[in-house]
Amino acid sequence: MSATIHHHDLGLTWVIDEPMQRGSHALTGPDGGVWLIDPARDDAALAEVAQLGAPAGVLQLLDRHNRDCADLARELGVRHWTTPEVLTGGAELPFEPQRVVWNRLWKEVALWDPARRALVVSESLGTVSAFAVGDGPVGVHPLRRISPPKMLKALNPEHLLVGHGIPEHGHDVHADILRAIDHALTDLPKLFLKLPSIVRDARG
Repeated sequence: MSATIHHHDLGLTWVIDEPMQRGSHALTGPDGGVWLIDPARDDAALAEVAQLGAPAGVLQLLDRHNRDCADLARELGVRHWTTPEVLTGGAELPFEPQRVVWNRLWKEVALWDPARRALVVSESLGTVSAFAVGDGPVGVHPLRRISPPKMLKALNPEHLLVGHGIPEHGHDVHADILRAIDHALTDLPKLFLKLPSIVRDARG
């Protein structure tokens, strides 16, 4: 499958052209190194990533989002940071890890870059149609709607990069996140109405 590449001030995002729109990111760090986040292999995107600078590491923000993290880290000669390692990375990472979910079924860490007001959320938030069933471009994962990621409300991003869907940028990003989280439960009827088309797209 091909991918659509989105260039932005943080680096770039590539989104696989499929119903669930897997989003992968390459973000530049303050020292010029490039961090790959939840990458899925796409040769055209990786060729553009190489133009951003030297690879610094591969970060996996969701325990089950193996994607091509390990293989790409090995090929690039950098460390593959697993989800628990990202959470405890501390000063070794140019981002502030935010624990989103941590139980035996679901371990997820978000990344917060306060200097650039950038938030990376792998799974609990998304912009793909299966998530964004309400009135805004951002939505909560269907399985997180009973317990949405309220800890992310305290942040005030202007950039939102997600694991499913295209990135969002601008002054409305924080408001879109607040709406998605605050309406996670009340949007459930809209999710149920949309479920047949979501399932059909996923099978197709």
